[in-house]
Amino acid sequence: MGTTELAQDLRADVQQLWDYHDMGHAPRRCDIGIGLGSHDLGVAIHTAELYRQGMFPHIVFTGANAPTTIERFPRGEAVHYCEEAIRLGVPDEAITIETEATNTSENLTNTRQVLADAGKQPASVMLISRPYQQRRAYATCRKVWPEVEVVCSSRPLPLDEYIASIGDVNRVINMLVGDTQRITAYAERGFAIPQEVPTEVDAAYHRLVEAGYTSRLI
Repeated sequence: MGTTELAQDLRADVQQLWDYHDMGHAPRRCDIGIGLGSHDLGVAIHTAELYRQGMFPHIVFTGANAPTTIERFPRGEAVHYCEEAIRLGVPDEAITIETEATNTSENLTNTRQVLADAGKQPASVMLISRPYQQRRAYATCRKVWPEVEVVCSSRPLPLDEYIASIGDVNRVINMLVGDTQRITAYAERGFAIPQEVPTEVDAAYHRLVEAGYTSRLI
């Protein structure tokens, strides 16, 4: 576990990336809630909260494992998310798990297939993710599942509180930098629709890369 103190000389650039990835969607009722697997159990917690608020009648938790999650969630991201949601009061019958996906595109295409197999064709989905995954999740969904309306949601934590919840500021910065790179790289590879990257966001990204936050770059 690392430090949770965000250095002042990095704060403006990290905040710039943090704000960029927040899609700013207002929550509204959707047909399905999709909890995107990751190392952050807060995704499952927020999904359960949204379910209890009546934002969707059914949840799909999706995710196998990644190098960043295998130690924390040895039985797979979706399985651990499901268990946490049930612990928080979501009924077991309101949850479906998809345990094969290893990236965001597979999260969405596999979930669509799981739902189709169950006779469900949602018109709208709420994607619940880590805060800095919102934009990439949105862009990916618009590419691979264009027929659904998409609302993005994450735990409404300020940057410093989120870092404290993860317990490692360097991990959060590296993930932010990696997701920023993927906005452009994945669009170029055809995995997602293009998203505008403002000049100030691009500049902040390059300064953080130069500062050594490169462990999540592709």
